[in-house]
Amino acid sequence: MSSSRYSASSSFHVMTKPIGPLCNLDCTYCFYLEKEKLFPGAENYRMSDEVLDTYIRKYIQSQNTPEISFAWQGGEPTLLGLDFFRKAVAIQRRYAGGRPVHNAFQTNGTKLDDAWCAFFAREKFLVGLSIDGPEHIHNRYRVNKNGKGSFAEVFQALELLKKHRVEFNTLSCVTRQSPDEAVEIYEFLKEQGVTFMQFIPIVERVGDRAAHDIGLGLAVPPDPAAEEHSEAMMPWAVSPEGFGRFLSRIFDAWVKKDVGRVFVNMFDVALGAWCGLEPNLCTFSKRCGQAVAMEHDGGVYSCDHYVYPDYYLGNIAEKSLEEMIYSPEQQQFGKNKSDTLPAYCKACAFLFACNGGCPKHRFVKAPDGEPGLNYLCAGYKTFFEHIDPVMKDMAALVQKGRPAADIIDVEKQKMTVPEVGKTPDISVAGQVPKTGTVKRNDLCPCGSGKKFKKCCGK
Repeated sequence: MSSSRYSASSSFHVMTKPIGPLCNLDCTYCFYLEKEKLFPGAENYRMSDEVLDTYIRKYIQSQNTPEISFAWQGGEPTLLGLDFFRKAVAIQRRYAGGRPVHNAFQTNGTKLDDAWCAFFAREKFLVGLSIDGPEHIHNRYRVNKNGKGSFAEVFQALELLKKHRVEFNTLSCVTRQSPDEAVEIYEFLKEQGVTFMQFIPIVERVGDRAAHDIGLGLAVPPDPAAEEHSEAMMPWAVSPEGFGRFLSRIFDAWVKKDVGRVFVNMFDVALGAWCGLEPNLCTFSKRCGQAVAMEHDGGVYSCDHYVYPDYYLGNIAEKSLEEMIYSPEQQQFGKNKSDTLPAYCKACAFLFACNGGCPKHRFVKAPDGEPGLNYLCAGYKTFFEHIDPVMKDMAALVQKGRPAADIIDVEKQKMTVPEVGKTPDISVAGQVPKTGTVKRNDLCPCGSGKKFKKCCGK
């Protein structure tokens, strides 16, 4: 989750993990908990005051932008205590030189109370709350160390965030069972007043030899140069087809009445792509490498999904962020996303919207046998084919200066027979608009009613 809500930074972005992999929950599907084994000398995984100060100073110096955005994640960052983040905000003000500073904060919510939420509201934090749906769905995998479900505490956190008027979104994990529960999950979140939603597919493989060599139980990211990768999935992983069905079912519910009122990151990014804009969600961007992760000890890694020894770039105490992010190794890491695309992807009609997806998930073979296809490819294709007619209509509306939310009436008109001599006011796009057709002062394609420069184009 980035501070520009769902998109990557216009410069580069650091996912900061000040508590490392430590968490008070023991979620079955979490890929980060076992990262403790990668830091055998760590005592409490708490970021020191020295590392915190050095990081904030260097990060602010590296950002050639009018505003500065920080992102805090874990593990569970609330385990550090509120004073840690009060200190972080004070350091930010000291080094920002008057530039506005924004903070995004991802949490499981179980430790939130009035003091935390008052702080978030006062300092204008954007909070991401992890909640998978109603109680029987959430508690299936999101459990504490004793195996007890965490729903009650998370639901209380949701109420506190609303009480204190904290800006927040929700992050829901999509598992093997989720496709049959899609609309139930979506409607539940809406009923709780959630208007910004993220849905994250759980894609984890059974550990391979490379993982076992470093003491991990889940597979490490695939090597682009390797011909074969393990395809044995963990039992909770969503199937490709299931993920496509999950998104399509929620999209159908959303487009009937919620466009412009409820914002789903995948739908917003898709609309941007159909309007001719390059996707600004890192999963679907053409290149990687501009969003790194920093661990509690100041170690910087190529990506949040690549916190492994082979992707270590250096330490914030010894190098600048620019040295690490613009190093030949990291630049090649970024280029690999497009350079290693199978021919099957390059010929796909939806390459403009997908760009091959996250490289961590490229471990299956294309129909012609070429390696490097994204595990979720079939699901993405199902979803994009399903939304294509509606997205073309929405893009046409936007190009005419109308809000994307007008698609609700367009879809209703399609379901009725017009009077004799009259034609429904349906605008259909003949093709995907070319890049640059949405200007800074145009209404944003997402349907918020704001100008593009003040919304998704931020």
